[in-house]
Amino acid sequence: MSGMNSDAIPPHAHHSDSIQAGELRSPVEETLHRVLEQTRSCEPGVVADYIPELATADPGANGIALVSVRGRVYRAGDCDHEFTIQSISKAFVYAMAVDQLGLEEVHRHVGYEPSGEPFNAISMDARGRPQNPMINAGAIVTSALIPGADPEARFTAIRKVLSAFAGHPLGFSEGVFASEYATGHRNRALANLALATGVLPRSVDDAVTVYFQQCSLLVTAADLAVMGSTLANDGRNPVTGEQVVSPTAARHAMSVMNSCGMYDRSGQWQLEVGIPAKSGVGGGIVALKPGLFGVGVFSPPLDAAGNSARGVAALKLLSNDYGFHVLRHPDTPASPVAGIEVSGEHDEHVTIRLRGDLDFVATEQIVTDLRESLQRPQPPRHVTIDLSAVSRLRPVSATLLRLSAQRAAEIGIEFEIVDPSGLNG
Repeated sequence: MSGMNSDAIPPHAHHSDSIQAGELRSPVEETLHRVLEQTRSCEPGVVADYIPELATADPGANGIALVSVRGRVYRAGDCDHEFTIQSISKAFVYAMAVDQLGLEEVHRHVGYEPSGEPFNAISMDARGRPQNPMINAGAIVTSALIPGADPEARFTAIRKVLSAFAGHPLGFSEGVFASEYATGHRNRALANLALATGVLPRSVDDAVTVYFQQCSLLVTAADLAVMGSTLANDGRNPVTGEQVVSPTAARHAMSVMNSCGMYDRSGQWQLEVGIPAKSGVGGGIVALKPGLFGVGVFSPPLDAAGNSARGVAALKLLSNDYGFHVLRHPDTPASPVAGIEVSGEHDEHVTIRLRGDLDFVATEQIVTDLRESLQRPQPPRHVTIDLSAVSRLRPVSATLLRLSAQRAAEIGIEFEIVDPSGLNG
């Protein structure tokens, strides 16, 4: 879907559901509008009220946005309506912690296994760690791991990184924070339990204050789509171009979202939707397909598991009807070969022009075909691999091409790699 519109729309530009004179709605946006219409009448659930300030949300609000890893932004409905990020923040703070501290250090304090329990459950593993960073107990510990001299410094650091994920400074709801701080007794109990098991590195009040603050940051569905696309794009914001976290940290965050992001519905989610996602009781869900796009949805009424009911329905529809599931096999894999040219008096020079993102699957096809051609009774004397139209060369692909060059040299065939962008290192 990312190649269907040539214009990048600023992520916070005003959008209207009505088509203005001379405006032609993008086919991608037309699809998103249809998804909203098809899910508008589904069983809406109920607005969260255990945090009193959340009970004031408009139950009729409904928006969706999609951002491709090329930075193209598509939006429909109430996608610019602000709400608090709540538990969606867990995925991005986890990526931040892994990026700054390393995977091993983070998981000395918190596990990575699905809990199969509600988001606010008392869920500890045999080592006394919260089961994973996506439940409240694990998120409080993860947030407390962020370096900083005091709670203010740590929240400032978290706000800065989450703003970089979104591509602009995120606002803050003093009202929601005050409401959470006044009523967050269960989260304090979870923090006390983590302190008792030795995995919480700070005082309880210190830890929960920053956690309540990160949950009170303001986002829109369009923001969530940019944030999801940043993870999907190896940690680089596709709209601003900023490398927010390392590709490794982004991959780890997507992995935990994939297995734990939808709480005690995570298994069902993987069966029915099949993409990494994280929900929040403010009514938002961020979802993504690695290497392709991020999606943000917003509708405040929640289902029994604490996930946006309309948001779940919309993402399920997109998965089923538009092939979003990560385990769906592509009907026809795109060929990495843009063209083959044969030259010379005796066709002794072959040039293979490659294109796109060369991963293991694409490069395996190339080097296998190349090996077969070099083993013919009359192989070419000179082979050129042209990477001019390649957008990304994965490390495994560079290794396979270098090994092909070595094998060709061993049998007396000249092998050249044309690499104007320096992708091959």
